[in-house]
Amino acid sequence: MRKILITNDDGVFADGLLRLAEAAVKFGEVWIVAPDSQRSAMSHSITLHGSFEAWEVDFPVAGVHAYACTGTPADCVRIGVLNIVPGKPDTVFSGINIGYNAATDLQYSATVGAAFEAAFQGIHTIAFSEDTGELHGRSHEVTDRYLEEIIRELIDEPVGKNEIHNVNFPGCSLAECKGIRRGCTVSDGVFYEDHYDEQPSENGRVTYTVVGERRWEAEEGTDLRAVIDGYISIGKAKNIS
Repeated sequence: MRKILITNDDGVFADGLLRLAEAAVKFGEVWIVAPDSQRSAMSHSITLHGSFEAWEVDFPVAGVHAYACTGTPADCVRIGVLNIVPGKPDTVFSGINIGYNAATDLQYSATVGAAFEAAFQGIHTIAFSEDTGELHGRSHEVTDRYLEEIIRELIDEPVGKNEIHNVNFPGCSLAECKGIRRGCTVSDGVFYEDHYDEQPSENGRVTYTVVGERRWEAEEGTDLRAVIDGYISIGKAKNIS
């Protein structure tokens, strides 16, 4: 039986991971190693100077072996592949992330960073993400309608060395979704234009808080253009770092 390892960066009990596990059990034996709490925007970082812990947890999907971990999402993949899953997994799923992993945001994403770690370990990998914010609840019906279909399509679809499948579900209702765009390239644009709010304090220090504003622009044929236009984006991303 195929062994599937699932991780994410939103935490072991995040809604997206639960829904992904519910779909994944139809394709094989499922193992989860995921952070014990939020670890977004940690990219591909791993723990080198120090240690971390992992422990088995009760998970609400029957038959799933689940572990929480105090490390980064990439740490979760490393111990899942090297220590926890017997004989190593056949494939790794990362997600379903709360928020798109498209365009230049890929360089910050711990969802994608964990997926790249799996690819580095020689494991076939798919990253899944969906919209967040006000449209997040509506995006669920698109994700849940197409998730198993896309897993079935990609689970045996080859990728190159250090390459992953990257899937983004649009933030629209099912009726508004226009279908799937395959072969999307990674947009060179930015999804968010950031600035920092400054708050001086009495001790002379300044507190900086990032504020991002979405850009609704992207090149044709890219991942970001697809979700802006109401399509599911399927493409490949390569770790070149």
